[in-house]
Amino acid sequence: MNLDFLKNLSLKEEVLKRLITPEIEDSLARAPKPVGSFGYDPWGYHDNMAKIGMGVAKLLYEKYFRVTASGLENIPKTGRLLVIPNHSGQLPMDGVLIAYALATNPHGPRTPRAMIERFFPTVPYLGNVLNGLGAVIGDPVNCVKMLEADEAIIVFPEGVRGSGKLYKKRYQLQRFGNGFMHLAMAHRTPIVPCGVVGCEETMPAIANIKPLAKLLGIPYAPIAPLLPLPARVHLNFGEPMHFEGDVDHEEEVTARVEQVKNEIRKLIDKGLKERTAIY
Repeated sequence: MNLDFLKNLSLKEEVLKRLITPEIEDSLARAPKPVGSFGYDPWGYHDNMAKIGMGVAKLLYEKYFRVTASGLENIPKTGRLLVIPNHSGQLPMDGVLIAYALATNPHGPRTPRAMIERFFPTVPYLGNVLNGLGAVIGDPVNCVKMLEADEAIIVFPEGVRGSGKLYKKRYQLQRFGNGFMHLAMAHRTPIVPCGVVGCEETMPAIANIKPLAKLLGIPYAPIAPLLPLPARVHLNFGEPMHFEGDVDHEEEVTARVEQVKNEIRKLIDKGLKERTAIY
Protein backbone atom coordinates (compact mmCIF):
# COMPACT_ATOMS: atom_id res chain seq x y z
CA MET A 1 0.00 0.00 0.00
CA ASN A 2 1.27 3.48 -0.88
CA LEU A 3 1.48 5.12 2.53
CA ASP A 4 2.77 8.40 1.06
CA PHE A 5 -0.41 8.66 -1.00
CA LEU A 6 -2.53 8.11 2.11
CA LYS A 7 -0.54 10.71 4.02
CA ASN A 8 -1.00 13.23 1.22
CA LEU A 9 -4.71 12.48 1.06
CA SER A 10 -5.04 12.87 4.83
CA LEU A 11 -3.14 16.17 4.71
CA LYS A 12 -5.39 17.44 1.92
CA GLU A 13 -8.50 16.53 3.90
CA GLU A 14 -7.14 18.27 6.99
CA VAL A 15 -6.36 21.45 5.03
CA LEU A 16 -9.84 21.47 3.49
CA LYS A 17 -11.40 20.87 6.89
CA ARG A 18 -9.61 23.90 8.29
CA LEU A 19 -10.43 26.07 5.27
CA ILE A 20 -14.11 25.18 4.91
CA THR A 21 -15.53 26.16 8.28
CA PRO A 22 -19.13 25.54 9.46
CA GLU A 23 -19.73 29.27 8.95
CA ILE A 24 -18.85 28.96 5.27
CA GLU A 25 -20.96 25.83 4.84
CA ASP A 26 -23.90 27.61 6.47
CA SER A 27 -23.56 30.76 4.37
CA LEU A 28 -23.48 28.85 1.08
CA ALA A 29 -26.38 26.65 2.21
CA ARG A 30 -28.45 29.77 2.88
CA ALA A 31 -27.57 31.35 -0.46
CA PRO A 32 -27.50 28.41 -2.88
CA LYS A 33 -26.98 28.64 -6.64
CA PRO A 34 -28.70 26.19 -9.01
CA VAL A 35 -26.08 23.94 -10.57
CA GLY A 36 -26.16 21.07 -13.05
CA SER A 37 -25.46 17.38 -12.52
CA PHE A 38 -21.69 18.00 -12.59
CA GLY A 39 -21.93 20.79 -10.01
CA TYR A 40 -21.46 23.75 -12.38
CA ASP A 41 -23.81 26.54 -13.32
CA PRO A 42 -23.93 28.09 -16.84
CA TRP A 43 -21.11 30.54 -16.02
CA GLY A 44 -18.71 28.03 -14.50
CA TYR A 45 -19.50 28.50 -10.80
CA HIS A 46 -18.87 25.37 -8.71
CA ASP A 47 -19.92 24.89 -5.08
CA ASN A 48 -16.80 23.03 -3.97
CA MET A 49 -14.45 25.56 -5.56
CA ALA A 50 -16.49 28.38 -4.06
CA LYS A 51 -16.12 26.83 -0.59
CA ILE A 52 -12.35 26.60 -0.96
CA GLY A 53 -12.24 30.17 -2.28
CA MET A 54 -14.28 31.40 0.67
CA GLY A 55 -11.94 29.59 3.04
CA VAL A 56 -8.94 31.43 1.59
CA ALA A 57 -10.91 34.70 1.49
CA LYS A 58 -11.83 34.25 5.16
CA LEU A 59 -8.15 34.22 6.14
CA LEU A 60 -7.45 37.31 4.02
CA TYR A 61 -10.57 39.08 5.29
CA GLU A 62 -10.18 38.38 9.00
CA LYS A 63 -6.45 37.87 9.56
CA TYR A 64 -4.51 39.67 6.84
CA PHE A 65 -6.53 42.73 5.85
CA ARG A 66 -8.62 42.79 9.08
CA VAL A 67 -11.65 44.10 7.25
CA THR A 68 -14.31 46.26 8.86
CA ALA A 69 -17.63 46.30 6.98
CA SER A 70 -20.60 48.53 7.67
CA GLY A 71 -23.92 49.02 5.91
CA LEU A 72 -24.40 45.34 5.08
CA GLU A 73 -28.03 45.74 6.16
CA ASN A 74 -28.46 47.76 2.95
CA ILE A 75 -27.89 44.67 0.79
CA PRO A 76 -31.27 43.26 -0.35
CA LYS A 77 -31.64 39.64 0.72
CA THR A 78 -33.04 38.56 -2.63
CA GLY A 79 -33.50 39.86 -6.14
CA ARG A 80 -31.28 41.37 -8.80
CA LEU A 81 -28.67 43.79 -7.56
CA LEU A 82 -25.65 45.79 -8.74
CA VAL A 83 -22.96 46.57 -6.17
CA ILE A 84 -20.84 49.46 -7.47
CA PRO A 85 -17.50 50.10 -5.64
CA ASN A 86 -14.39 52.15 -6.32
CA HIS A 87 -11.48 50.12 -7.69
CA SER A 88 -7.82 50.05 -6.67
CA GLY A 89 -4.82 47.97 -5.66
CA GLN A 90 -3.37 46.49 -8.90
CA LEU A 91 -4.86 43.07 -7.99
CA PRO A 92 -8.64 42.51 -7.50
CA MET A 93 -8.38 42.12 -3.73
CA ASP A 94 -11.26 44.59 -3.33
CA GLY A 95 -13.57 42.31 -5.30
CA VAL A 96 -12.57 39.30 -3.20
CA LEU A 97 -13.21 41.13 0.08
CA ILE A 98 -16.54 42.60 -1.04
CA ALA A 99 -17.69 39.19 -2.25
CA TYR A 100 -16.79 37.58 1.07
CA ALA A 101 -18.59 40.32 3.01
CA LEU A 102 -21.75 39.70 0.98
CA ALA A 103 -21.47 35.91 1.18
CA THR A 104 -21.23 36.01 5.00
CA ASN A 105 -23.64 38.92 5.51
CA PRO A 106 -25.43 38.28 8.84
CA HIS A 107 -28.48 40.13 7.49
CA GLY A 108 -28.83 37.67 4.61
CA PRO A 109 -25.93 36.07 2.68
CA ARG A 110 -25.61 36.54 -1.08
CA THR A 111 -23.10 34.70 -3.26
CA PRO A 112 -22.31 37.49 -5.70
CA ARG A 113 -20.86 37.55 -9.17
CA ALA A 114 -17.88 39.76 -9.99
CA MET A 115 -17.39 41.23 -13.44
CA ILE A 116 -13.71 40.80 -14.37
CA GLU A 117 -11.48 42.20 -17.10
CA ARG A 118 -11.07 40.17 -20.28
CA PHE A 119 -7.32 39.67 -19.79
CA PHE A 120 -7.73 37.57 -16.59
CA PRO A 121 -8.98 34.43 -18.40
CA THR A 122 -5.94 34.64 -20.70
CA VAL A 123 -3.69 33.81 -17.74
CA PRO A 124 -3.19 30.01 -17.59
CA TYR A 125 -5.52 28.31 -15.06
CA LEU A 126 -6.62 31.65 -13.58
CA GLY A 127 -9.69 31.96 -15.80
CA ASN A 128 -11.09 28.57 -14.76
CA VAL A 129 -10.42 29.29 -11.10
CA LEU A 130 -12.14 32.69 -11.25
CA ASN A 131 -15.14 31.21 -13.07
CA GLY A 132 -15.40 28.49 -10.45
CA LEU A 133 -15.50 31.14 -7.73
CA GLY A 134 -18.31 33.02 -9.47
CA ALA A 135 -16.41 35.63 -11.50
CA VAL A 136 -17.54 36.30 -15.08
CA ILE A 137 -16.05 38.32 -17.95
CA GLY A 138 -17.55 41.81 -17.84
CA ASP A 139 -19.73 41.40 -20.89
CA PRO A 140 -23.17 43.11 -21.06
CA VAL A 141 -24.80 39.94 -22.38
CA ASN A 142 -23.53 37.95 -19.40
CA CYS A 143 -24.66 40.66 -17.03
CA VAL A 144 -28.18 40.84 -18.49
CA LYS A 145 -28.67 37.08 -18.21
CA MET A 146 -27.48 37.09 -14.60
CA LEU A 147 -29.73 40.01 -13.69
CA GLU A 148 -32.64 38.14 -15.22
CA ALA A 149 -31.68 35.27 -12.89
CA ASP A 150 -31.84 37.70 -9.92
CA GLU A 151 -28.12 37.55 -9.20
CA ALA A 152 -26.15 40.05 -7.11
CA ILE A 153 -23.34 41.41 -9.30
CA ILE A 154 -20.23 43.41 -8.36
CA VAL A 155 -19.26 45.85 -11.11
CA PHE A 156 -16.22 48.16 -11.09
CA PRO A 157 -17.10 50.95 -13.58
CA GLU A 158 -13.57 52.38 -13.39
CA GLY A 159 -12.12 49.12 -14.72
CA VAL A 160 -8.35 49.11 -15.15
CA ARG A 161 -8.37 52.91 -14.92
CA GLY A 162 -9.04 52.43 -11.21
CA SER A 163 -7.10 49.28 -10.37
CA GLY A 164 -3.98 50.38 -12.25
CA LYS A 165 -3.73 53.99 -11.12
CA LEU A 166 -0.62 55.22 -9.35
CA TYR A 167 -0.44 55.78 -5.60
CA LYS A 168 -0.27 59.55 -6.02
CA LYS A 169 -3.87 59.36 -7.35
CA ARG A 170 -5.15 57.27 -4.44
CA TYR A 171 -8.83 57.73 -3.59
CA GLN A 172 -9.37 59.84 -6.70
CA LEU A 173 -12.22 58.26 -8.64
CA GLN A 174 -11.39 57.72 -12.31
CA ARG A 175 -13.85 57.94 -15.17
CA PHE A 176 -16.85 55.62 -14.80
CA GLY A 177 -18.30 53.80 -17.79
CA ASN A 178 -22.06 54.28 -18.25
CA GLY A 179 -22.80 50.62 -19.00
CA PHE A 180 -23.88 49.68 -15.48
CA MET A 181 -26.40 52.52 -15.40
CA HIS A 182 -27.97 51.44 -18.69
CA LEU A 183 -28.33 47.92 -17.24
CA ALA A 184 -29.81 49.20 -13.98
CA MET A 185 -32.36 51.35 -15.82
CA ALA A 186 -33.32 48.74 -18.41
CA HIS A 187 -33.72 45.93 -15.90
CA ARG A 188 -35.08 47.87 -12.91
CA THR A 189 -32.11 46.91 -10.77
CA PRO A 190 -31.19 48.67 -7.50
CA ILE A 191 -27.63 49.94 -7.15
CA VAL A 192 -25.77 49.71 -3.84
CA PRO A 193 -22.73 52.03 -3.82
CA CYS A 194 -19.67 50.83 -1.92
CA GLY A 195 -16.67 52.79 -0.68
CA VAL A 196 -13.46 50.78 -0.30
CA VAL A 197 -10.66 52.20 1.83
CA GLY A 198 -7.37 50.37 2.34
CA CYS A 199 -6.85 48.57 -0.96
CA GLU A 200 -5.01 51.62 -2.30
CA GLU A 201 -2.28 50.82 0.24
CA THR A 202 -2.07 47.08 -0.44
CA MET A 203 0.04 47.48 -3.60
CA PRO A 204 0.98 51.15 -3.97
CA ALA A 205 2.42 51.70 -7.47
CA ILE A 206 4.91 54.51 -8.09
CA ALA A 207 5.11 54.02 -11.88
CA ASN A 208 3.69 52.02 -14.77
CA ILE A 209 6.06 50.52 -17.35
CA LYS A 210 3.86 50.92 -20.43
CA PRO A 211 6.25 49.31 -22.97
CA LEU A 212 6.50 46.19 -20.81
CA ALA A 213 2.72 46.07 -20.39
CA LYS A 214 2.27 46.30 -24.16
CA LEU A 215 4.88 43.58 -24.71
CA LEU A 216 3.16 41.24 -22.25
CA GLY A 217 -0.34 42.11 -23.46
CA ILE A 218 -1.54 43.26 -20.05
CA PRO A 219 -3.24 46.54 -19.07
CA TYR A 220 -0.38 47.78 -16.89
CA ALA A 221 3.00 46.75 -15.50
CA PRO A 222 3.37 48.64 -12.23
CA ILE A 223 6.43 49.21 -10.10
CA ALA A 224 4.88 48.07 -6.84
CA PRO A 225 5.35 45.50 -4.05
CA LEU A 226 5.43 41.94 -5.37
CA LEU A 227 2.80 40.85 -2.84
CA PRO A 228 -0.09 42.78 -1.28
CA LEU A 229 0.78 44.61 1.93
CA PRO A 230 -1.45 43.96 4.99
CA ALA A 231 -3.36 47.25 4.96
CA ARG A 232 -6.51 47.48 7.06
CA VAL A 233 -9.56 47.61 4.79
CA HIS A 234 -12.84 49.40 5.44
CA LEU A 235 -15.93 48.57 3.37
CA ASN A 236 -18.91 50.92 3.56
CA PHE A 237 -22.11 49.97 1.75
CA GLY A 238 -24.62 52.72 1.05
CA GLU A 239 -28.39 52.59 0.74
CA PRO A 240 -29.87 51.19 -2.48
CA MET A 241 -30.30 53.72 -5.28
CA HIS A 242 -33.11 53.34 -7.84
CA PHE A 243 -33.05 54.79 -11.34
CA GLU A 244 -36.21 54.22 -13.32
CA GLY A 245 -37.69 55.77 -16.43
CA ASP A 246 -36.32 56.40 -19.88
CA VAL A 247 -33.94 59.23 -20.73
CA ASP A 248 -33.57 61.01 -24.05
CA HIS A 249 -29.85 61.75 -24.05
CA GLU A 250 -26.65 60.03 -22.91
CA GLU A 251 -25.84 63.14 -20.88
CA GLU A 252 -28.77 62.26 -18.62
CA VAL A 253 -27.34 58.79 -18.10
CA THR A 254 -23.96 60.33 -17.25
CA ALA A 255 -25.68 62.61 -14.73
CA ARG A 256 -27.14 59.58 -13.00
CA VAL A 257 -23.71 57.92 -12.98
CA GLU A 258 -22.36 61.06 -11.29
CA GLN A 259 -24.97 60.63 -8.56
CA VAL A 260 -23.58 57.17 -7.84
CA LYS A 261 -20.01 58.49 -7.90
CA ASN A 262 -20.93 61.19 -5.38
CA GLU A 263 -22.34 58.56 -3.02
CA ILE A 264 -19.18 56.49 -3.38
CA ARG A 265 -17.06 59.57 -2.61
CA LYS A 266 -19.05 60.09 0.60
CA LEU A 267 -18.52 56.44 1.57
CA ILE A 268 -14.79 56.69 0.85
CA ASP A 269 -14.57 59.83 3.01
CA LYS A 270 -16.41 57.96 5.76
CA GLY A 271 -13.90 55.10 5.60
CA LEU A 272 -10.92 57.46 5.64
CA LYS A 273 -12.29 59.16 8.76
CA GLU A 274 -13.00 55.82 10.45
CA ARG A 275 -9.58 54.26 10.09
CA THR A 276 -7.06 54.93 12.81
CA ALA A 277 -4.10 53.21 11.14
CA ILE A 278 -3.18 52.20 7.59
CA TYR A 279 -1.41 48.94 8.54
